[in-house]
Amino acid sequence: MVEPAASATILSLAHKGDGVADLDGRQVFVEGGVPGDVVQLHAEGDRARIVDLLNPSPHRAVPPCPHFGHGSGACGGCSLQHLNEAFVCNWKRELVVSALQHRGIDAEVTDTVTLPSRSRRRAVFAARRKGSGVIIGFHEKSSPQVVDTPSCEVVDPAIMAALPALAQVLSSGLSRRGEAKVSVLNTDSGFDVAVELPGKPLTGSTLTVVSDQGAKAGLARLSWNGEQVAEWVPPTIEFDGIQCVPPPGGFLQAVAAAEDTIRRSIQDAIKQRKRVNRVVDLFCGCGAFTLPLARLAKVDAFDSDGAAISSLNNAFRKSKGLKPVTAERRDLFRRPVFAPELSQYDFAVIDPPRAGAVAQIEQLAKSTVPTVVSVSCNPATFARDARVLVDAGFELGPVTPIDQFRWSSHVELVAVFQRN
Repeated sequence: MVEPAASATILSLAHKGDGVADLDGRQVFVEGGVPGDVVQLHAEGDRARIVDLLNPSPHRAVPPCPHFGHGSGACGGCSLQHLNEAFVCNWKRELVVSALQHRGIDAEVTDTVTLPSRSRRRAVFAARRKGSGVIIGFHEKSSPQVVDTPSCEVVDPAIMAALPALAQVLSSGLSRRGEAKVSVLNTDSGFDVAVELPGKPLTGSTLTVVSDQGAKAGLARLSWNGEQVAEWVPPTIEFDGIQCVPPPGGFLQAVAAAEDTIRRSIQDAIKQRKRVNRVVDLFCGCGAFTLPLARLAKVDAFDSDGAAISSLNNAFRKSKGLKPVTAERRDLFRRPVFAPELSQYDFAVIDPPRAGAVAQIEQLAKSTVPTVVSVSCNPATFARDARVLVDAGFELGPVTPIDQFRWSSHVELVAVFQRN
């Protein structure tokens, strides 16, 4: 039931980016609300929408993207463009502070590192047939509708400029029903495109047409449902000057500048130690940190993704001037690197998925490893895992939030733990 309009002040911002207001002692979440706004609301349950902005907050900003909004037809890729940058940076820092305090950890949290707009080298789009063509873009917020977004303030402009050509590549392969997930990585040698469309394999003449369109679009590589359609040139990226060909659709930090910031933090931490002979890199992916660290020490790397491990090994074999690297496929959730195995390492790096890595963290806590650098995209699971390390005698140094996911509620972070 929609309630009559009522006036309210937006008091705070919830962890997913909605404004929070008080209506007669009841908390409601307001899409598009900014702390300090005085608004007139229509409420329905614990959700409310702004029907009139009576007095805007000083933290409110003009969204830089014409596709941003909170209604039908608006792109749902961003949620915070209506807030000014200073407020967002401080809010993201407070998300980290709050998560740590919830676990009883009092740590220094630095100012948020802000990255440039239009800098995402990796993006995932939705694509559907529309009439005789294909629409490729992002979803409307809380909707399966795909919004045509010819421009974007987050994604590398080169990727956005390539979308019409990608629509041509997809036009023969997409069915009238269903939606494709299209991962695009802008590499040093061209676009690496991986398409996922369950139930629609490419065969016969369709495969030939899609391959021809990919060649015309100038792609480096095209994959479809995990199968490589063609590789016209190896799609290479650099990890601090070391070349690697990542697996199709594989995990990489979304913004190269974020990866560089994290890498520098890891390298600074290792250089502060008098002597480091051997490093373990847990959840290593295809070697963004492993390979540069091999300039300084021997590195053993572990990840459950076999394709990523293969890419890492290939990159190592083709590189010069590196100390020995071993890379092993291993499910660190079911079979973590155990404390006795960790006794051979002077330094550990761990970069788990959003769920964190309880099993592996517990083994690090039991081990004799003196330094652990933790990278995370989830302050809540980072704080949970940090509690385990702190209880085991580690001291948490400064935590650095990184605004890798601009205008979203997500935040990346990196922190160093030193055993007392």
